[in-house]
Amino acid sequence: MTSLPTPPAPSEGASTDDVVAWVSTHLGDLAREGADGVRPGVVRGGQAAADTVLAGLDVAGYARTRSTVLPEERRGATRVSPYVRHGLIQLPELWDAVADAPARDRGKYRDELLWQEYARHLYARVGSRLAWSLRREQPRPDPWPEPLRTDMACGAFLVDSLTEDGWLVNQTRMWLASQWTVRGGGEWRAGEDAMFAHLLDGSRAANRLGWQWTIGTGSGKPYGFSRWQVEKRAPELCRGCVLKDACPVQGWPDAEPGPQVADAPDLGKGPVPGGPENLQGDGGELVWLTAESLGTADPALAADPDRPAVFVFDEALLRRLRLSGKRLVFLAECLGDLAAERELEVRRGDVVEQVAEHADGRALATTYAPVPGWGPRAERLDPAEVHPWPWLVQPRPAAVRSFSAWRKTSGR
Repeated sequence: MTSLPTPPAPSEGASTDDVVAWVSTHLGDLAREGADGVRPGVVRGGQAAADTVLAGLDVAGYARTRSTVLPEERRGATRVSPYVRHGLIQLPELWDAVADAPARDRGKYRDELLWQEYARHLYARVGSRLAWSLRREQPRPDPWPEPLRTDMACGAFLVDSLTEDGWLVNQTRMWLASQWTVRGGGEWRAGEDAMFAHLLDGSRAANRLGWQWTIGTGSGKPYGFSRWQVEKRAPELCRGCVLKDACPVQGWPDAEPGPQVADAPDLGKGPVPGGPENLQGDGGELVWLTAESLGTADPALAADPDRPAVFVFDEALLRRLRLSGKRLVFLAECLGDLAAERELEVRRGDVVEQVAEHADGRALATTYAPVPGWGPRAERLDPAEVHPWPWLVQPRPAAVRSFSAWRKTSGR
C-alpha cells in the first residue's frame, strides 16, 4: 500500500511553504526539479482560491486588454485557466458568470471559453494519435536550446515566466511557440512537452492545439513572431534589450505554409466521444477522483457530500512526464482543500491497483473525464456510478477540422 498523508489545506490556513514541504517529501522524486527544487507557481491552488477568483471575475475591458503582456497591472487575462483545467471552475460557470458584462467583452471572453471546449472535443476525437499533426521524424532537443534566443529580453522573459511562474498569457504562449518552431526550427513536440510540464493549466488538448495553430497546421498560415508584437504588447522589453539596435526578430520570419488537413477522415463529420449524457448506474460508495475533477462541484462528489473519495498520483506517468514541482504543488493544494471538506485518501502508484486496493470491494462512483486514459482505467475498475462530464457544448456528430466551422454549429 502506498498511502500518503493528507496534504495541508490552504482553506484552513496552510501556507505555501507547508504545501511545498509536503510535495518535496512525498512527490519530490517525481518532480522535474527534484525534491530540493520544488517551489510554487504564480497561481495558488484549492477550491477556496478558485471561489475567490470566480466571485471577483470582471471582464469589462477584456476585448481590449486580453493580449496585453506588460505592464502586468494592465493585463486583461483572468488567470482562471488552472482552475478550469482541474475542474475547480467549470466552463458553464464561467459562461454564466459573464452574462452581464459589456457585449464586446462578453463575446470575446465566451469565444475563448468555446476555444477551450473545441480543444476538448478535438482531443476527445483524436486523442494522443494526433492524426492531424505534423509527423516529422526529427530529434527532440532538450528544451530550451538556442532557438528561443534568451539573449533577447523578450526571449528571456518568456522562459522565465514559464519556468518560474508556470503561467503565460495567450499572447506570450504564441510568441514562445513561434520562436521555437517557425523561427528556430525546433521540433514542435519537444517544445510542447516542455511547456506542458511547466504550465499550471497544462492541458494536452489546449496546449497541443495552440502549438498546432502556431505552426499553421490546417490553416496553412504559421504565426510569425516579430518585434512589432513585443513593442505593441510589452514595449518595456524592447526598450531595455541589449539587442534593441540589432534585433534578431526585427522583420517577419520566413515560414513554409503548414499542412492542410481539410480532407483528414478523422476530422470530418462524425461522433465526438463525450461520455454519458445522463447518470449511468447508482450505488457508488467511494468516489474515484481524476486530475480533471478536483473541485467540490465535481458531479460524483456533489451527488453525495458524505461519500469518501480517493485520488492516486500516477507514479509511472509522472516519472515519464517529469512535471514541474509547481504543478504538483497546485494539485496538492487542491487535494488539501478537498480533504478539509470530506474524507479523502491520497495515494501514489498504479491508479487502478491503488483505487481497487483502497475500495476493498466498495462500489465506485466517478465522473467521466474527456481524456484518453480515462476509458481503459474505467473499464478495469468498472465503476457502479458514472456521472456525465459538465460540457459547455454537448458533443454530437460534427466536423472538428476547424474551430470556426465547429463554432457555427455549437449552439452557443
